[in-house]
Amino acid sequence: MSLKEKRGPEPRVNREITSDKIRLIGADAQMIGVVTVREGLAAAEAAGLDLVEIVPDAEPPVCKILDYGKYRFAEQKKMQEQRKKQKVVQIKEIKLRPNIDKHDLEIKLKQVEKFLGEGDKVKFTLRFRGREMAHQELGLAILTKVRETLGEKIKIDNEPRVEGRQAVMLVSPAKH
Repeated sequence: MSLKEKRGPEPRVNREITSDKIRLIGADAQMIGVVTVREGLAAAEAAGLDLVEIVPDAEPPVCKILDYGKYRFAEQKKMQEQRKKQKVVQIKEIKLRPNIDKHDLEIKLKQVEKFLGEGDKVKFTLRFRGREMAHQELGLAILTKVRETLGEKIKIDNEPRVEGRQAVMLVSPAKH
């Protein structure tokens, strides 16, 4: 993938504009009206700027007289700001045991609340060892207790289910 393909489609500039008539916006952001491309190019050259196709899908296409270098720079800055604001949702895993102590569970639940506050999903993994496999209901009771404790703060994505030697439950932050 080339660099140009990553950036997306570039607007047509000056002689690249193929339409016969365009809706022209002047350098001072004043609407000039519908003119021919030749008249638009002449106006842009007179101002010492470029004729840039802003809205190619409109009928006729909207073009603006501006400095193309500054325009591209401003667009790149906008894209950077949008990328900064994006949040990548991660799945955090909390490992539990069927005989976990009450206080240990409270500490883990505080950590879960922190993860949910940051917008991350949380996967609870409850591992069974040895004879604990015979009492899977104890493990599922712990996951039920977790669900009740977190209550309105979570949305259950995957209900608690046993997969081999472990029980798994996936939750995400509730939308308020």
